Amino acid sequence: MKSVALSPEARTEALRAMRSESGTELDVLVIGGGVVGAGTALDATTRGLSVGLVEARDFASGTSSRSSKLIHGGLRYLEMLDFRLVTEALGERGLLIQHLAPHLVRPVPFVYPLKHHVWERFYAGSGVALYDSLGYLTGRARGLPHHRHLTRRGALKVVPSLKPEALTGALEYYDAQVDDARHTMEIARTAAAYGAHVATRARVVGLLKDSGRVVGATVQDLESGEQFDIRAKQVINATGVWTDDTQGLAGERGLFKVRASKGIHLVVPRDRIRGDAGLILRTEKSVLFVIPWGRHWIIGTTDTDWDLDKAHPAASAADIDYLLQHVNAVLEQPLTHDDVEGVYAGLRPLLSGESESTSKLSREHAVAIPVPGLVVVAGGKYTTYRIMAKDAVDAAVHGLDANVPESCTQDVPLLGAQGYQAYRNGTALLARRSGLRKVRIEHLLGRYGSLIDEVLEVAAADPTLAEPLAGADDYLRAEVVYAASHEGARHLEDILARRTRISIETFDRGEAAAEETARLVAPVLGWNDEQIAREVDHYRKRVQAERESQRMPDDATADAARLGAPDVVPVSG
Repeated sequence: MKSVALSPEARTEALRAMRSESGTELDVLVIGGGVVGAGTALDATTRGLSVGLVEARDFASGTSSRSSKLIHGGLRYLEMLDFRLVTEALGERGLLIQHLAPHLVRPVPFVYPLKHHVWERFYAGSGVALYDSLGYLTGRARGLPHHRHLTRRGALKVVPSLKPEALTGALEYYDAQVDDARHTMEIARTAAAYGAHVATRARVVGLLKDSGRVVGATVQDLESGEQFDIRAKQVINATGVWTDDTQGLAGERGLFKVRASKGIHLVVPRDRIRGDAGLILRTEKSVLFVIPWGRHWIIGTTDTDWDLDKAHPAASAADIDYLLQHVNAVLEQPLTHDDVEGVYAGLRPLLSGESESTSKLSREHAVAIPVPGLVVVAGGKYTTYRIMAKDAVDAAVHGLDANVPESCTQDVPLLGAQGYQAYRNGTALLARRSGLRKVRIEHLLGRYGSLIDEVLEVAAADPTLAEPLAGADDYLRAEVVYAASHEGARHLEDILARRTRISIETFDRGEAAAEETARLVAPVLGWNDEQIAREVDHYRKRVQAERESQRMPDDATADAARLGAPDVVPVSG
C-alpha cells in the first residue's frame, strides 16, 4: 500500500471532493475523528465504499488522545464476570501487537503488589492466570510473556521504589501500550490511503433530511468559515461524548444516552520512580496504573461524573491530590506536586442507565439507527475500536442497495506497520546512513515504523531539521515539519499535544518549543508572522489556563479557569 500525505492540499481536495455541488453522493459519511470514527472510515473504505470523514477539531482531540494509553483486556472486568468483553479485547490486543500496528503497540509489564498472605495470592493469581488463558484462547497471545508470581524481595528487584511494608509479594503480568493520538491519526491516514476523503477542522452543523431520512450533513469549514452540504446514503455518528449533541441534529430522540466520566493522568520523570515495570494498584473506587512512558511515567486514573465543558475537561487540585495520595501509599519516596511534568484529563463515553456510579456504567458499545440513514455508535473501550467500527458499518450496509463485502480490517495493517520488523533489524544501518544516533532511530521507529524513511527525507532535505527541537530534545525539528506536511496537523496545539506529546512531557508544557515549532511549520501551513504570533499566543494561554485550572479546588472552578483560553479556531462557528 502506498503512503498518503495528509497535507494542507490534501485537506482542500478532500473537502472539494465531498461537496454535493460536485455531484458527489458518498456511500458513507463518518462524523468524528476519534479512534472509532477513524476506524469506521477505514472499515468502510476497505469494503469498497465511497467514504468521507469530517472532524470538528483534530484527530483524537477528545477522548482518543487522553486515555491511559493502554491496549488491554481490562483485568478488573473479570471481577464483573464480563468474560466476553475481556476475551474480545484481548483478541484485539494480540492483533494490534502482532499485525495491525506493531510499531505503535508494544508489550509492557505490570507488577500487582499483594497486601495479604495466601488468600490474596490465590484470588489475584487465579484472576491473572485466567486473564492469560483468555488471551491464549483468542489465538493472538503470541509475543506476551506469561504471568509470574514474585516474592516481596523479587518485587522490590523489579520495582525498587516500592515500600517494603506496602506488600507481602506481587504478581507480574503483561499488557500493551500505545500512543493513542498517533495511532488514531495513522488509522485516519490509512483510510485516506485506501481512498477515503478525510478532513479535520470541518464541523457538522446540521443533518440533511429528505422524507424523514437522513441524507447527508451541512458542514462548516472552520478554517474558511464556508458552509456546504455533503450528501451520503448513510451517515455514521461516531462522536463519543458528543453523541447526544450530534444525534439531536436529526431532531429525533436517541435510542440510548451517553454519559461522560472524567479520568485524569499525571506525567512524572522516569527517575522519580525506580522500576523496570509498571504498577497496578487497587483503590476504593477502581484501579490505578503507573505506566512506563519513555523517559516518563503516566499515573492514572480517576473516574468521576462530568457534566461541564466536553471539549476541554479540566483536572482540579482535588483530582491531582487523589492520584498522588494513592500512588504515594506504596512508594518509598513520595511524589510531590513539584514532580509533576504534565497533567491531562479525558472523558470516557459511557452508555448510561445501568448505575449512578460511573465506574459501573457500561464499557461495552452499542449501535443504533434512531432514524433511517443515520447510524449511531457509542460506548466501548479504546482497545475494541475496530470491532465497534465493524459493527457500525455493518449497520450502515443494511441501508445500502448493494452487495457489500464483509469487514476485512483484521487483515489491513496500518501505515508504518508493513516492513517494521525489517526496519528494526536494520536500526544500526539506518543510523549510519542518516548520521543519527541509534537511540534516535529507535525512537523514530517507535513513532513512524516503516514510514521513518519519509521523516528522514525531510531531514535530509535540510540538515538543520536533523537537529533536536529546542525545548523538547526528544524530538527532531523534522518531526514537527512532517506533522504538518504529512500528518494533518493544522495548528500548533495539534503538534505539541498530539503529533508529539511535548505538552505533557516537559515541565514547561511545551512553551519553550512553541515559537520554534510555529516558525518551522509556517511555510507548510502558509502562516505569516501574524498567524505565527497568534498560534504561539494561543498555545501559551492554553498552558496558563490549564495550570490555573489545576490549582482550583473542584470541577466547577477548574472548568471555569480552563475556559479562559478559547480555541484558536472557534469550533462554535
